[in-house]
Amino acid sequence: MIRPAVPSDWPAIHAVETAAFGRPDEADLVEALRADGDALVELVAEEGGAVVGHILFSPLATDTGAAFAALAPVAIRPDRQKDGLGGGLILAGLQACRDLDIEAVILLGHPSYYPRFGFSAEAALKVAAPFKGRSFMGLALTEGALEKPVAITYAKAFGL
Repeated sequence: MIRPAVPSDWPAIHAVETAAFGRPDEADLVEALRADGDALVELVAEEGGAVVGHILFSPLATDTGAAFAALAPVAIRPDRQKDGLGGGLILAGLQACRDLDIEAVILLGHPSYYPRFGFSAEAALKVAAPFKGRSFMGLALTEGALEKPVAITYAKAFGL
């Protein structure tokens, strides 16, 4: 079951993030984003009452005033990886962003994984950001959202 995260999930989310990445950095990022009020969309995958996956989208400031979001992080408990839970969280999160009238989602991720959801480095070519390259990808949720140059600024918790 995929559902919005609630405060009682936070310890389990921290554990999932830490286990998935083998370090607490992403879990600490999630906590900092929440503390700053920058958790735009936060979902969990739950099985048998246990949180086994997590995704968070945070707002990106744009120089055009467009509504963009960053997808970071997404994590699945190691024993449940490669079962489609990450994809389910991504699709549910993208729909939640559409429901909030987010125009585009930007991420830094594995170039062979995220294109299956429509993300591409080509879509992010006109986005001025601290990142570039094959791992820096975008997905327009509204037509034309990534066709004009735009500069983005990540939430303070990213430290960029």
